[in-house]
Amino acid sequence: MPDSSLSAQPSAETNPNQGIIPEIVGYAEEISAWRRRIHAHPELCYQEVATADFVAEKLAEWEIPLHRGLGKTGVVGVVKSGTSPKAIGLRADMDALPIHEQNRFAHASVYPGKMHACGHDGHTAMLLAAARYLATQRNFDGTVYLIFQPAEEGGGGGDAMIRDGLFDRFPMQAVFGMHNWPGLPAGSFAVSPGPVMASLNTFRIEVNGKGCHAALPHLGLDPTPVAAQIILALQTILTRNANPLEAGLISVTMVHIGEATNIIADRCELAGTVRTFSAELLDLIEARMAEIVRHTCLAHGMEGAFELTRSYPPTVNHAEQVAVSRQVMAAIVGEELVYAQQPTMGAEDFAFMLQRVPGSYCFLGNGEGGHRLPDHGAGPCTLHNASYDFNDAILPLGASYWVRLAETCLAPA
Repeated sequence: MPDSSLSAQPSAETNPNQGIIPEIVGYAEEISAWRRRIHAHPELCYQEVATADFVAEKLAEWEIPLHRGLGKTGVVGVVKSGTSPKAIGLRADMDALPIHEQNRFAHASVYPGKMHACGHDGHTAMLLAAARYLATQRNFDGTVYLIFQPAEEGGGGGDAMIRDGLFDRFPMQAVFGMHNWPGLPAGSFAVSPGPVMASLNTFRIEVNGKGCHAALPHLGLDPTPVAAQIILALQTILTRNANPLEAGLISVTMVHIGEATNIIADRCELAGTVRTFSAELLDLIEARMAEIVRHTCLAHGMEGAFELTRSYPPTVNHAEQVAVSRQVMAAIVGEELVYAQQPTMGAEDFAFMLQRVPGSYCFLGNGEGGHRLPDHGAGPCTLHNASYDFNDAILPLGASYWVRLAETCLAPA
C-alpha cells in the first residue's frame, strides 16, 4: 500500500494545473453510467459475455474495428490514424469477484455472490471513454490497440489472450496497464520501474499418518503435531535461508484435518500462497519447502507430499515506458501528484504481457472511500472488500491518461 503520508497531499480536484481533457469531462456522466451498468451486472472470470457484448456495442457505435474471442471472452479494438507502423496497447480488465456485495445503492450488484470489488468496472469504463475520444479526434500517428481482458482474478486471462495470438495478430512496441488504488489520493498517480507486484503461487501439502482412537495415540501416527511443526518451519525459510533484503511471503491459509473429537485423523492437508518479486527467491522457497515437508514427515515415521503451482509471474515495469508514463501523468496532474509506486505482494496477470512486450503498470488514486454513496456497506472501501465502490470522479482522469499516453507514444514524427 502507499505510504500513509500521501493522504495529506492535495488532490487533483484542487490542482490548478490539472490537464483533464475537456471533451471527456463533457461526457463524464455517460462514462459513469457505463461504469455503474457494468458494476450492477458483474461476471466472473471467463464468463464476461454480457460485459464483452457491451464493450463491443460501444466500439461499434464509434466505428472502431473490433476482434472478439481472444482468451474466450476478450475484446480488442483497433484505432488507426496516419501512416506510421508504430503501435501500442492499452489494457483494461473486465471480470468481477465471487463476493456478496454489502452495498445497497442503486447500482449494487443484482447477482448474489458476484461483485465488482476490485474496480474492473471502472477500468473498462475508462478505456471505453478513451476509445471514444481517440476514434473521434485521432491526434496521433500509428495504431492503438484497446485490450479488454477477461479473467484477471485468478484465471490468467492475460496469458490466455497471449496464447490466442494477441501479440502476433496485433504487434505492438509497448503495452500499458492501470489499476485504481484505494488509499492513494484521488486524482494522483503512482508508477515506478522494476517489480511492482509479486508473483502468485499456491501450494498444497499432505501429511499422511495412521488414524486411531484418540484415547490410544500410541497405536497410530498422528499427523497433527507434524503439520504444526511444518507450518512453523516454513517461516524459517524467509528468516534464515533467504536474503533478508529480498521480500517474500509464505502464508498457510488452509488447514484441513479430522472429523470427530475422539478420532486421530490419518491425514492433514495444508494449503496457502507464496509471493516473491524474483524467480530466484521462488526457486529457493520451493526447494526448501519440499525438503522441510519430506524430512519432517520422515522424522516422525510418516510420508508427506508437496506441490507448488506457479500461477502469475511478478509484474515488472520497464524503465523507458515508466518514464513516458510519468511524463504524461505530470503533464495532466503536476509532478507533485505523481508518486513512487510502492511494490505490493498482490499479484496481477498483466505480468504476462510485460514479459512479452515492454510497458508499464501504474496505480490511479481512488481516494479513501469518501466518494461512496449513501447505503454503502459498513466495511472499508478497499480492494476485494464487500463495501468497495469505484470512485466515479476519477473516470475522466484515467481516460485522459490513456489518451495522452497514446498521443505521446504515437506523436507524429
